[in-house]
Amino acid sequence: MCDLDHRHQPAAFGYLADAPAIRAVVEAAEQALAARASNAERVEMLRPAFEALLASDGWLPEPFASPDETSGMGGGIGQYALYRAEDASLCLFSLVVPPGAATPVHDHLAWGLVGIYRGEQDETVYRRLDDGQDAERAELEVALNQRLARGGCYTLLPPDGDIHYVRTVSEAPSVSIHLLANDTACVWRHKFEPESGRVTAFRSGYSNAGCKEG
Repeated sequence: MCDLDHRHQPAAFGYLADAPAIRAVVEAAEQALAARASNAERVEMLRPAFEALLASDGWLPEPFASPDETSGMGGGIGQYALYRAEDASLCLFSLVVPPGAATPVHDHLAWGLVGIYRGEQDETVYRRLDDGQDAERAELEVALNQRLARGGCYTLLPPDGDIHYVRTVSEAPSVSIHLLANDTACVWRHKFEPESGRVTAFRSGYSNAGCKEG
């Protein structure tokens, strides 16, 4: 297993960045979580507030839109918590990927929405072909390639769309906003090597907050 939460900062919850647009999308997500609805229906309930967040300017603090050269993810990739529910039911975070850098192929293990706030990304989504019984192996095939610019948004409804990687193709860092129904950076999830089939457990950690231990 690989724990990339290497700086062991104190755990922090609630609003780590605060603005009306952030509060609006978190409140919409909390209402969706409380609704008697499917996860697909919940995503559609919160989509208007999330798309409004992507379209708004001035709410994201610049430190949360900057590369993190000390990141355990490498490549200057920064993952900044904007909001975290203490019960791990919801998180909102920014992911900053410098020009030319790419994330590992990874999963999220939660439903939610991801959208581009700055820059451009190429996304490659994989479909899993095996039954997932072997924790260390996976057979993957490419299901989708797409280029995304500001306002571009995609849905995660595991297993659909949950395994992917992104690469920044703009001259400036790309900043994507993630709204997911777990505490993503503190969840033990999976890193994949599609060519070899190898699967590794990893925890990415946040650049600005620690994970609960135990």
